[in-house]
Amino acid sequence: MTTVADVMTRGVRTMAPNDTVVAAAQAMDELNVGVIPVCDGEKLVGMVTDRDIVVRGVAQGCDMRATRLADVMSGSVHAVKPTDDVDQVLSEMAERQIRRMPVVDDGEHLVGIVSLGDIAVKDPTDEGEVASSLGEISTPAEPDRSH
Repeated sequence: MTTVADVMTRGVRTMAPNDTVVAAAQAMDELNVGVIPVCDGEKLVGMVTDRDIVVRGVAQGCDMRATRLADVMSGSVHAVKPTDDVDQVLSEMAERQIRRMPVVDDGEHLVGIVSLGDIAVKDPTDEGEVASSLGEISTPAEPDRSH
């Protein structure tokens, strides 16, 4: 059994809830990533994505230099444990339609992040499962045209 600890990325850059959206966007640019975990100390409290910045910040006309990550981040984040089975995590990713998940210890402290890419590169025996999960994750959602 391959565990999350076998494939996850460690030493992930984090930001604090009071950091600005501009600082997060600059960090994303510097790191060439689309998501940054938001932590209060070492405890994971949310995740902010480039999409969160656009949809919850820019589209709402917020002042990006003054808007805090706490105002745009996703606060209810599903995390996995280092000991979790990669196959189960892939199923959860497909079900939730997400490409990456934070990895926390028993105290909810961030210890890493696991992505489809991590699993595909570091556990090539799961090739079919990764492809299947990616297909399910990438299924387009129906746009909300009720406005």
